[in-house]
Amino acid sequence: MEKVLSGMRPTGKLHIGHYFGALKNWVKLQEQYECFYFVADWHALTTSYENPEDINTFRKELILDWLSVGIDPEKSTLFVQSKNLYHAELFVLLSMITPVAWLERCPSYKEIKMEMKDRDLNNLGFLSYPLLQTVDIILYSAKYVPVGVDQIPHIEISREIVRRFHYLYDCEIFVEPEGLLTEVPKLLGTDGRKMSKSYGNTIMLSEDLKSVEKKVMTMITDTNRKRRSDPGNPDVCPVFDYHKVFSTEDEKQEIIFGCKNAKIGCVDCKKILLKHLFEFLTPIQEKRKEYEKIIGDIDDFIKDGQERANTIAGEIMEKVRRVMKI
Repeated sequence: MEKVLSGMRPTGKLHIGHYFGALKNWVKLQEQYECFYFVADWHALTTSYENPEDINTFRKELILDWLSVGIDPEKSTLFVQSKNLYHAELFVLLSMITPVAWLERCPSYKEIKMEMKDRDLNNLGFLSYPLLQTVDIILYSAKYVPVGVDQIPHIEISREIVRRFHYLYDCEIFVEPEGLLTEVPKLLGTDGRKMSKSYGNTIMLSEDLKSVEKKVMTMITDTNRKRRSDPGNPDVCPVFDYHKVFSTEDEKQEIIFGCKNAKIGCVDCKKILLKHLFEFLTPIQEKRKEYEKIIGDIDDFIKDGQERANTIAGEIMEKVRRVMKI
């Protein structure tokens, strides 16, 4: 069975954007492929190196969120990046053959630096992020990596590094990974900006429902609709973007007609959305609470997955050392 690998940085609890952007697809993929899902705590250090104490706390929160939406440790291999030192070893070895220019040309390198101007990202770890990402993938012979279109350049760098290694050492050890494109629905934050924990405009998977209600009822709508009697435009309304994801087709058509003809108010529209949000979040939160009761040490809970991941990576590293004569 072909393998799929993906990971998330432990930077806090997950929101509904994470679910529709990645986790919903992860749950589906574990029924079709041999899946490896890991906590990318070393990756978190590239931008959160000043507050490393948060990473261990968020590691457990991250896995609890995964479990709550249906990631099954019996079907997928769950592990922590830093608990497998083979990642560090292969990273060092591949850094000897990876041109700096390949890393600098990665589009997200400049984009994230611009986006996070409040942090000093002029460090080697941030620059070499795509190289460590390559290691994460090829240590497990993953054929597919679920990504959005904007992450395709990362996968191409991984493919180039694999080809360069095979050429230099006249071998075929690694699998060249491919991006598994996923469609990500447009879900802005509750203030109309990009959904981000730093903006405080997210709806968390584990958030108290009263808090969710407050956020939804204060969401930005069509700014041209000043009064209940003014016709609106769902195409420019962030609330309707949520309806595209949560509401039925009949409801969406009714909302479009009602909004454009001032037959429905923004409050009524938000109440329909809230009903669906509660139906979506309630079973997730109930499942999370069940896991919180039975899981003490998260490392102990995923021990089998960690051991399996370490064994697979160790076998790959034996081959790497052999061809590199070390």
